[in-house]
Amino acid sequence: MRIPAFDLPGASPRPVEYLDLSWEMFGELCRALALKVARDFHPDLVVGIARAGVIPGAVVASILRVDFHSMKISRKEGDEVVRERPAILSAAPMQAAGKRVLLVDEIATSGETLRMALAAVRDVRPAEVRTATSFARTRGYKPDYVALATDATIIYPWDRKVFDEGKLVVNPRYQGMLDD
Repeated sequence: MRIPAFDLPGASPRPVEYLDLSWEMFGELCRALALKVARDFHPDLVVGIARAGVIPGAVVASILRVDFHSMKISRKEGDEVVRERPAILSAAPMQAAGKRVLLVDEIATSGETLRMALAAVRDVRPAEVRTATSFARTRGYKPDYVALATDATIIYPWDRKVFDEGKLVVNPRYQGMLDD
């Protein structure tokens, strides 16, 4: 879907591509990611980066039939951005020591979050650690495994609708772009 967007006041619209991801498509992307990993890496455990990376991380861990753990790295508190750079808010799991670890996030753009997670996981001395994301930008950090490279703005199924005053409504961030 293409929606006009404006970068600067008075600027002409430029097309912005949106990928409205269904739960079914998300599941297929997780399956594809797990298959890519399974071809040449056999992790002992998967570490998902909270918040959104735990969702594909848990699914990939389930498909690969390995243990799942999480760690939190974020610029946000709640939905509000409070830091210029991401911060490690929970430590890498000690269970990663001596193990082959797959580190999973939902998207790679600059790679700042994944680099921080890699450093934290390496501090617990895993046997090996590799990275995987559901999505990666065509320019920027390249994880070891990616389900889909795209520059589209992704509307995740878990972010499409949110609670507002006790009702499930289209996320205000996507108002006018999505149907109810």
